[in-house]
Amino acid sequence: MSNHPIAVFDSGIGGLSVLREIMDLLPDEPVRYLADSKNCPYGSRPVTQTAELARNHIEFLLTLNCKLIVVACNTVTAAAIDTLRQEYNVPFIGMEPALKPACLQTRTGKVGILATENTFNGKLYRQTYERYATDVDVFVQPGLGLVELVESGRHQSDRAFELLERYLSPMMDRQVDTLVLGCTHYPFLMDVIQTVTQGKMNVIDPARAVAAQTRRVLEQMNLLSERTGSLLHLFYTSGHTESTERFILNTLDAHLNGSDFKVVSLTGP
Repeated sequence: MSNHPIAVFDSGIGGLSVLREIMDLLPDEPVRYLADSKNCPYGSRPVTQTAELARNHIEFLLTLNCKLIVVACNTVTAAAIDTLRQEYNVPFIGMEPALKPACLQTRTGKVGILATENTFNGKLYRQTYERYATDVDVFVQPGLGLVELVESGRHQSDRAFELLERYLSPMMDRQVDTLVLGCTHYPFLMDVIQTVTQGKMNVIDPARAVAAQTRRVLEQMNLLSERTGSLLHLFYTSGHTESTERFILNTLDAHLNGSDFKVVSLTGP
């Protein structure tokens, strides 16, 4: 057993979509969340820069005695997860491309993926595609501008509808029936996605599977916490603490289970 916290790291607040699933499955675990909203989005940054930003923030999380780190960012996972596992003696959970379940569930044999640019270039995506998608038509679409809308709280705006209609309508015209969300910010656009697709697409969010893998690793390594009282979750952000706190309350209120939380301003690169 270990009462040290688990860490969840993302380029911004998108990783909260993963954290709420983790809190649902692991309600006794104290959490340290890091949102690098100042440098968000990571999706179009050079891979070396993304890896360096991730490395700096992970070293900070390790000073907090975190026992496991969830990289709740598809871009960082694609760019650096292998390197991070080699460099640091702590278990990492990354964002696996949800292409396998999409290929198994599609009825038309046509799958769409909405993701950041660098996610499509990552080794995990290529490996998953080669293993599971060679007999399926896969339509990829970079979600340019969507992360920024979520970060600014405009994920249900007319602009969000306009962009998603532009990105998803061509998929619908090609009879795509299964859509993979390849960025942790995108689940916050689910209402707009359902409106644009008229509920005709099966939308796959890998967050639940990531939470299940987190629990599995903690169990295997005998690192589960033994809760003895109220928890304190700490959220570090390089962005605005007030807007981050509002987003946390809107996203996690039902999952806090009476625990306390605090948002801390993070200074860094």
